[in-house]
Amino acid sequence: MGAMRLTRVTTAELDRLEFHAVRSGEHSRIAAQLLDLANRVDAGSEVTRAELFVRAGEQWEIAQEFERACAAYQRAMDDGGPTVVDAHALSAGALLQLDERELAYEHLKRLESADRSGLSTFIHVAEALYAHDDLEGAERWATLGARDAEGQKSSAYARDLFLELLRIRFRIRTDLGLPEDDLDLRLDQE
Repeated sequence: MGAMRLTRVTTAELDRLEFHAVRSGEHSRIAAQLLDLANRVDAGSEVTRAELFVRAGEQWEIAQEFERACAAYQRAMDDGGPTVVDAHALSAGALLQLDERELAYEHLKRLESADRSGLSTFIHVAEALYAHDDLEGAERWATLGARDAEGQKSSAYARDLFLELLRIRFRIRTDLGLPEDDLDLRLDQE
């Protein structure tokens, strides 16, 4: 008899699992549970299979099991479903942790030539590159994201992400010794 398929996974259930991981420190166990859910979720679920793979990968990263994180992100990429942060960006960050710079930059190159996800993806890439001392790359990705979002009508949440990206970009540009530009001045106007 095969495994029983779930009818759906809700964001509330996902939040509950992730909160438990934070509270208990059981990131590896929660990652395994998220992978199991991803393998059993139905197409009509509120949370996509790809998003469950991504969330499992994030839990593996917190547990510092970067190889497992990369495997989960690869499953998300293979699935192709929508995710909050593009799996290529997340995989690149995990690969940087493994000192696999060439593979990480291949993921970023693919991401750059694709139809990019939202601001969360740009934030993740900029922060990952910044953490691994690629300030020029981090500044370029933060600028790409800010320019993509500039002038778009958006929700309060999207506006908060835009401001977060501008703050990250400003910090990077300050570290690079670059003068203020029009995007930096937007922080004073917002």
